[in-house]
Amino acid sequence: MDFDQLTLTQAAADLRAGKVTSTALTAEALARAKANADLNAFITLDEAGALKAAAAFDATGDRTKPLGGVPIVIKDNIEVAGLPCSAGTPALKDYIPGTDAPVAAKLRAAGAIIIGKTSMHELAFGISGYNTAFKTAAEFGVRNAYDHGLIAGGSSSGTGAAIGARIVAGGLGTDTGGSVRVPAALNGCASLRPTIGRYPQEGIAPISHTRDTAGPMAATMADVALLDRVIAGGDAIAPADLKQVRIGILKTMLTNIDADTDAAFQAAVAKMNAQGITVVEIEMPQLAELNGQVSFPVALYEAYDDLVAYLRHTGTGLSIEALTVAISSADVKGTYDGLVMPRKLPGPDGTLVDAKPIYDAAINTARPALQALYSRTFAHNRLDAIAFPTTPRVAIASNPDSSSLENFGLFIQNTDPGSNAGIPGIQIPIALGATSQLPVGLELDGPNGSDRRLLAIGMALDTVFGRLPPPRRS
Repeated sequence: MDFDQLTLTQAAADLRAGKVTSTALTAEALARAKANADLNAFITLDEAGALKAAAAFDATGDRTKPLGGVPIVIKDNIEVAGLPCSAGTPALKDYIPGTDAPVAAKLRAAGAIIIGKTSMHELAFGISGYNTAFKTAAEFGVRNAYDHGLIAGGSSSGTGAAIGARIVAGGLGTDTGGSVRVPAALNGCASLRPTIGRYPQEGIAPISHTRDTAGPMAATMADVALLDRVIAGGDAIAPADLKQVRIGILKTMLTNIDADTDAAFQAAVAKMNAQGITVVEIEMPQLAELNGQVSFPVALYEAYDDLVAYLRHTGTGLSIEALTVAISSADVKGTYDGLVMPRKLPGPDGTLVDAKPIYDAAINTARPALQALYSRTFAHNRLDAIAFPTTPRVAIASNPDSSSLENFGLFIQNTDPGSNAGIPGIQIPIALGATSQLPVGLELDGPNGSDRRLLAIGMALDTVFGRLPPPRRS
């Protein structure tokens, strides 16, 4: 078996057919995880637990289960019974939940073998994955599967790196403003940010109940669709007829992009055209303005109350004040000390102002207006989706500077608006950059509730773009 080409779908089929054992697949995944310790992809690797579960599946497991015996990973802000759930922050490193989060429980019930909990940007508050609280390598920061000197993206950094490095073929992340799509794009994986409310959110360390969702990340769109079906239910999805697909392109989402991303995106659009997809240029006046009124006000205000409620749920007795004192990463520490804890937001003249009125305006006025703008745009242009480069640039150097506010804004430039509207988006790997040889991703955002349609389009595009070659072994 060529593990570098393995997909969740193929692994499940081979296990059903008796061509391979879960023990063999799980042992190989664990070996690859240990061989790639310099990625900093894992906070907890559950070797004994995973091998025990795999052996149990081989002995008496139900081979009809959709993920029976298949090794996966789960981001360390999603609770898995018996394993620490740190949310990437020191104060929670010893918190061991007694039950699975509902999304994790669905995967386990489908037969998946959880090999470990993946590292992440601390408290999910960033796009770089540069976390100074946990490491398995000499340097800090989750590293890119294709170049270990570069960022893996965030905040679901370890899941993206583990899939990109071919340690496993799938897993779970979470997404508030781009956190499954950014690391998927930078590591050459597929992913879905589902419509808000599609997946249960209990048992997941939060930022914002308005914006947070778990999301599947995997080798291919077919694998993402498999994970989505396990979590959300429904029948298997067939690939879409691309000649019946209509996609819009927004010029404002093509700003700040590097040459590799621009060339790969233009080539991808040409390929989509060649497959019979109708591509039209669209306009979304006020998109940036409305998004700005929603984005930080909602996340920074809700982060306080939602984290207080989560800490109460953990039963650890930990206060938000004690957690904040122990935050390790400088960028996250600054965000909590300066904005989250005092309930403040930057005002127009740079001073800090009370967050509550700005939050209320965001929730009651700006967010509904943003959602209405998307609804009008999809309906007026008869669109299945809006297409854009997932991130405007390929991965950048991994160091403390990669977590700057400027880089944060740059890397969520395109993923953030759909997040704030609560609509679904898929990320598809399309190419390795001509100069950088780093992954470039394409995102398709669809109307509210159109997750299955997006997945069907993504599955059809899998065959158009193909899978990226694996990272070169050093």
